[in-house]
Amino acid sequence: MEKTVPMDRLVCGDVGYGKTEVGIRAAFKCVMDGKQVAALVPTTVLAQQHLRTFSERLKVFPVRVEMLSRFKSRKEQKEIAEDLKKGKVDIVIGTHRLLQKDIEFKDLGLVIVDEEQRFGVAHKEKLKKLKRLVDVLTLTATPIPRTMQLSLYGARDLSIINTPPKERLPIHTEISRFDSELVADAILKEIERGGQVYFVHNRVQSIESMRRLLSDILPDIRIGVAHGQMNERALEKVMLSFLAGEYDLLLATSIIESGLDIPNVNTLIINRADRFGLADLYQLRGRVGRSNQKAYAYLFVPPLRLLTPDAKKRLKAIQQFTELGSGFYLALRDLEIRGAGNLLGSQQHGFIQEVGFDLYCRLLDEAVKELKGEKVVKRREVKMSLDLDLYIPEGYIPFPQQRVEVYQKIADARNSADLKKIEEELTDRFGRIDPQVMDILTLAEAKLIAENKGIIRISMRKGLLEIEFDQEKRLGKERIEKMSKRLNYPLEFSAGKGLKIRVKQRKEENQASFVKKVLQKL
Repeated sequence: MEKTVPMDRLVCGDVGYGKTEVGIRAAFKCVMDGKQVAALVPTTVLAQQHLRTFSERLKVFPVRVEMLSRFKSRKEQKEIAEDLKKGKVDIVIGTHRLLQKDIEFKDLGLVIVDEEQRFGVAHKEKLKKLKRLVDVLTLTATPIPRTMQLSLYGARDLSIINTPPKERLPIHTEISRFDSELVADAILKEIERGGQVYFVHNRVQSIESMRRLLSDILPDIRIGVAHGQMNERALEKVMLSFLAGEYDLLLATSIIESGLDIPNVNTLIINRADRFGLADLYQLRGRVGRSNQKAYAYLFVPPLRLLTPDAKKRLKAIQQFTELGSGFYLALRDLEIRGAGNLLGSQQHGFIQEVGFDLYCRLLDEAVKELKGEKVVKRREVKMSLDLDLYIPEGYIPFPQQRVEVYQKIADARNSADLKKIEEELTDRFGRIDPQVMDILTLAEAKLIAENKGIIRISMRKGLLEIEFDQEKRLGKERIEKMSKRLNYPLEFSAGKGLKIRVKQRKEENQASFVKKVLQKL
């Protein structure tokens, strides 16, 4: 926030890891520097909770915190809007209401966007106008694919909170078909240990019939109902009653998804979990397990044959990522399943069909670097085909994910110093380097040498190395003779469309070292 350019930082931390705490501290710094803060949240329920949290934390300081949502009357909203314009309000927490035309600030310094994945493209366009010259802090547990991609490419700054709060336990997740006995058993088990239950049924039309069904199964439990179409006063009353422990179970739509923090709730039941996105499921699951109690999440789905392939992938991912701090990895999985979307327009899904995803990403990477004023070095692609088995043996690196990481590091190396670092790291982590791995590193260095010397193709078949130069390379007779003397190998030349050199390998030589040595001496 001290820099001369406005901040645009994404803070990715798991549910309950303290993103709000980061937001409070940033807001406090902004207010102490004489500016105003706007905190944008997706739901009225979350706005109410943030108002309570911010007010409590800042009550000993001369800071005025207000909320703009439908929980406030029209008269109250008008008064707050006027005070904002005059600079009398320091921090305003609000829903989409903050983006409406009548809201003006005297001196806005910071915009905090909580649960960014819940806002559509149109809202974000309005936000852009609001935030052109102010700092922006975006808080999310599971960034949407587009945001993730922008952060990975350096178009936005990214911070990750990886450390779980003390005594936090992973949430036990079960996926099964709807079963009344299992529902009753899960609810009673939670109530018997003094806890409360969330039951998510995301259809307002049939929420009342679900309430009757739950009352039939368990007549003695106290059920509260909450959804977005309720009158604001009734919704506020239900939420506060549930918080006070007057209800055992809250039957709600996904309105409870964003940021609700009630540590006493440690069992979650989601009906028709297949209808939710991956980030939604992860956010909902994060509403439980916010204390040192073991938490349970039950995801009910129709028979597997009725699920779409994407729904199966989502459910598999949510069951797979139960470890603490999985939000970031889950967002990467979401990026794989859905694609990054069109980063420049309003489409939020699908790969870039015309140029292919990999090329699109490279073009985007170059464009971002150019805009940042960094030097863009266009890499020449060298094609290599050798009769060598180039792979990392399982005996050297047992885990597939680690092997993939090493391949990626070698592919990303830009010079021999990078490769030397990789070699040192491998020796440190896995012991003395396997000969096959050494061949991979040697050939990676050979490829870098080839890029610098204008070589476009290297092939090796039955001891004969063939090197093809770019057509632009012009080598005179003297240069060729000099090359032959330096190499100390019998050479063959052919000059069709481009210059080709053939070199015969000696039997006792290692193939990878031979290729590197020849390229160095050219």
